[in-house]
Amino acid sequence: MEPAGTKSQRHVVGVISDTHGLVRPEAVDRLRGSDLIVHCGDIGAPAVLDALRAVAPVRAVRGNNDKGSWAVELPTDDVIEVGSYILYVIHDLGELSLEPAAAGFTAVLSGHSHRPFVEERKGVLFVNPGSAGPRRFSLPVAVAQLVLASGRCDAHIIELAA
Repeated sequence: MEPAGTKSQRHVVGVISDTHGLVRPEAVDRLRGSDLIVHCGDIGAPAVLDALRAVAPVRAVRGNNDKGSWAVELPTDDVIEVGSYILYVIHDLGELSLEPAAAGFTAVLSGHSHRPFVEERKGVLFVNPGSAGPRRFSLPVAVAQLVLASGRCDAHIIELAA
């Protein structure tokens, strides 16, 4: 989706979710070079956010498994402006209660399902990086990268060796 006006500046956003308290060194390595890291919930422990903050600024939402005093401070959803691009973050896409295209969002970032995907719906890019935490079933361990540049929003899934 093209935001109002084109942007010549390039922004790289690392996207991670469902770490469940596990900080994989390979996930951190793949997020290096990000201008911003977005954690889409089920963080598991504040140490995860601390490790990510050592790489880049972090925005995070609370997932259904994030409990305790450290987690109550996290929003359940978030709107992040990166240049002229607007990202909407929510842990469980099933709880989405608005129309992202009508709201003017460039992308919707989510987690919860542990299933990585990138797809466009009505001009909005939907990205789920999958899980970077403990392996679950036969699902891949992954993160995602969002590149915002030249009026475009592109994303790809990065599978990790696990």
